[in-house]
Amino acid sequence: MANYEALEDLVIQVRRDILRQVHQVNSGHPGGSLGCAEFFVAMYNEIMKRNAEFTMDGIGEDLFFLSNGHISPVFYSVLARAGYFPVSELATFRKINSRLQGHPTTHEGLPGIRVASGSLGQGISVAIGAALSKKLNQDEHLVYALCGDGELQEGQNWEAIMYAAGNAVDNLIVTVDLNGQQIDGATDTVLPLGNLDEKFKAFGWDVMEIKEGNNLKEVISGMKEAGSRAKKGKPVCVLLHTVMGNGVDFMMHTHEWHGKAPNDQQLEKALLQNPITLGDY
Repeated sequence: MANYEALEDLVIQVRRDILRQVHQVNSGHPGGSLGCAEFFVAMYNEIMKRNAEFTMDGIGEDLFFLSNGHISPVFYSVLARAGYFPVSELATFRKINSRLQGHPTTHEGLPGIRVASGSLGQGISVAIGAALSKKLNQDEHLVYALCGDGELQEGQNWEAIMYAAGNAVDNLIVTVDLNGQQIDGATDTVLPLGNLDEKFKAFGWDVMEIKEGNNLKEVISGMKEAGSRAKKGKPVCVLLHTVMGNGVDFMMHTHEWHGKAPNDQQLEKALLQNPITLGDY
């Protein structure tokens, strides 16, 4: 059974890591990262079946692919806190010759990263390839992917979504981060997405929602349900409702913090809202 108190402490620490990473180089994407803290903590601590040692082939374990790679601060924090690489390495985020680039890359061999991402719209396609490989290898583990809602405005996603259902890629679970914001404004203003539930269903997917995507218990329960729906003939889509900038009051519910770092005073205020738990890097 999950130790929710410990996991909630980890969520707070991940928020601190996100804020400090982007502040130290005055660059990065805190908004979406903060909104997905609960999701990443749930995935890497309760949901995915992971091997102790990282290998690029990922045989014999669940795989995760981040499509909206600009939210790398939350990904790096959770990977480090899960033991993939030293927590102290978070201090190198976006610096010259660092393995922790603004968008995840593979050429420096960072444990936990299996694909370079950040060119939006490609993650579902990559995850489909990995899921098909698992089927060919008779590997019963699942493949997970996360993409942003604004990212679904790109056409390659829908080609991939059609392909996954048409080829019964039912060991695939794609989560859509529904925060309603993107870099230029609200998604409904930039390019409305319509009813994603009905759209994914029309494309042949099994669709479910997690309406409180910043409630850790709800996320864990919802992703476990998603896992139970896998391998039944259809790929699974999870519509995860989150708040951009969650946990920092002046960053919430606005696109303005999609890609802007806090200054010294803003960082101090944000950290006070998220008191230290496990220890900063």
